[in-house]
Amino acid sequence: MAEHKFKIGQMVYYRPRSRLVDAPTHRTYQIIQRLPATDGEYQYRIKYTHDQHERIAMESELRSVTQE
Repeated sequence: MAEHKFKIGQMVYYRPRSRLVDAPTHRTYQIIQRLPATDGEYQYRIKYTHDQHERIAMESELRSVTQE
């Protein structure tokens, strides 16, 4: 399995796969922890940059801010 794509401290956009999750895609989040893979895909703990709200995201739900 390849290594984690994102680094701790990196800024990302979050696009949840589920429509049940309320997370605008234009907000930036910071990677605060790398987590083990689940079902063959890495997970990350991310934090919204303007408050203390944290969530868990799958690697496929994240996109680097610098990839504009």
